[in-house]
Amino acid sequence: MSATVFLLMVIGFVVVIFAATGVRVVRPWQKGVVERLGRYLRTAESGITLIIPFLDSMNKVDMREQVVDVPPQEVITNDNVGVTVDAVVYYEATDPVKLMYNVADFYTAATKLAQTNLRNVIGEMSLDDTLTSREKINAELRRILDEATDKWGTRVVRVELQRIDPPRDVTEAMHRQMKAERERRAMILEAEGDKQSKIERATGDKQSAILQAEGQAQAIREVADAHKYEKTTVADGEAEAISKVYSAIHQGDPTNDLIAIKYLEALAAIADGQATKIFLPIEATGVMGSIGGIADLFGANGAGGPAVEEEKAPMPAAGTREAKYGRYQGVVERSEERPRRRG
Repeated sequence: MSATVFLLMVIGFVVVIFAATGVRVVRPWQKGVVERLGRYLRTAESGITLIIPFLDSMNKVDMREQVVDVPPQEVITNDNVGVTVDAVVYYEATDPVKLMYNVADFYTAATKLAQTNLRNVIGEMSLDDTLTSREKINAELRRILDEATDKWGTRVVRVELQRIDPPRDVTEAMHRQMKAERERRAMILEAEGDKQSKIERATGDKQSAILQAEGQAQAIREVADAHKYEKTTVADGEAEAISKVYSAIHQGDPTNDLIAIKYLEALAAIADGQATKIFLPIEATGVMGSIGGIADLFGANGAGGPAVEEEKAPMPAAGTREAKYGRYQGVVERSEERPRRRG
């Protein structure tokens, strides 16, 4: 009885040890590489995996994205300037079998590979290109490392340069250059602003002068139109008055005697001034003949004799040649008749 119990206890212990060593749990981000007697057997997915104790073994591979920190190193650029560069490499495992069997220490291998290719890439570029072409350097390094690590069962996701530090004297020279460049740009911008301000001011003065000239021209036109209207109105009034006077004179049919009397009244008004010389119109001879006729008329009435009524000839139009010569002839005739009447 005791031997049977002991045997059962031994069998139970063996079963427990078998279960403890033969049952493996693979996490979701892991894959298991199962080996039997030192040879690759299969790849275990996530979950519970059974292996034969003492015959099989399993190594777990992390399939998540991981980081390789490339330590700082001195790199000489194409224009012989030494800079300190460090980078970060992000990778993920794609084939756990290759990662287990093709590389012994992936972290060290990736670090050395990144340092070497970083020196090669930056060594072909100048300092200015290195400082301004981070994206280009990152893309070139990622391409080179991805091709080199493909046989290791990994994929390089991206490469990022952390810093690029030139020497201190180069940094100071760059700072002075940057300061001078910014001062130059500030002076250019200030000059451009001053130029634009002067242009705007000149344009404003020009527009102001144009508007002022247009205003003055408009004012002159308005004043000229007012004077024109005034003179036109006065001229129209005078023309209308002259027309009415002319019509009244012709409708009244004045005689030469009446014209002579009005002429004498006008001469009295002219002689009333301060002038020492009086200029008579050229038609004054005709009027003087009428004055002589008036004198004869008054003389005849004073003597008691009957007034001699002469037949009136039609008066020629004023200002014509017949009117001028007619008046002169009438004066001559009256001057010839005067002695005969007195006799």
